[in-house]
Amino acid sequence: MKIPDYCLSRLGYVYVVLAAVLWASSGSAAKFLFQSGVSPFQLVQLRATISAALLFLCLLAGKRSLLIIGKKDLVSLFLLGIALAATQFTYLYSISRINVATAILLQYQAPVLIAAHALLFEHRRLCPFTFAALLGSIVGCYLMVGGYNLDILTLNRQGIMAGLASAVAFAFYAVRSEYCMRSNTPWTVVFYALLSAAVIWNLLEPPLAAFTVIHNSVSWWWIFFICIFGTILPFGLYNEGIKRILPTRASITATLEPVVAGVIAFIFLGEIMTALQVIGGGLVITSILILQTRKDPG
Repeated sequence: MKIPDYCLSRLGYVYVVLAAVLWASSGSAAKFLFQSGVSPFQLVQLRATISAALLFLCLLAGKRSLLIIGKKDLVSLFLLGIALAATQFTYLYSISRINVATAILLQYQAPVLIAAHALLFEHRRLCPFTFAALLGSIVGCYLMVGGYNLDILTLNRQGIMAGLASAVAFAFYAVRSEYCMRSNTPWTVVFYALLSAAVIWNLLEPPLAAFTVIHNSVSWWWIFFICIFGTILPFGLYNEGIKRILPTRASITATLEPVVAGVIAFIFLGEIMTALQVIGGGLVITSILILQTRKDPG
């Protein structure tokens, strides 16, 4: 029985929302590791290497056919791995230099870049509703993380540049993922992107050097948490979403991440959300609902 297109579309949004929830839970974990003495270089090597190894074992045990790719896809998947390696490092480095909320705000300029690529290079029409959703999600993200309270001039310049670079890298990853999934499954694409990223970071840094650094059991727990719940699952779900709703809509939907992070902080840390943050969260959610109720392309 064939699943209706509108159900596949709805499922795409569900996948991206789940990815945003998982990403929201991993940013603070990375900040904790940095405060515990783990460097961004060490964490990105650990993250890529462990994630690639775990996903390989899962695919080997569950569905080996997903490990098979054509020779013509090797270059494309390696380029995707470069984008993923850059995304992970620039975002983690940004978190190490500035607060998590600001790093998220900077990375979530990516939807604008993805939409621009769709318009300029793929000649996809960005309908008024999609444009409104894009604007609403960016403004909502700005309000949600308290961007109005940020004094950019006092923030670490390297952290800001890394955050902006993460937006570019994340946009490139989303666009290239869609291209790679034309001939491969989402999980195949994620695995080879992670494998390429692992190879890259074990060449840029001494191979497996981060594994020789002494970490306490708490640090290892959070490292594996980031690898599984902040990397493998969310990137796999995000790719499943891209396959169904395209990069522009997926990236807009992913701006739910700071909203989820704010709700988590409210529930578990007792942090009070201001009126503007609530409005921002409402804007993001409204933008996502607009996308789901419109069938227009873009």
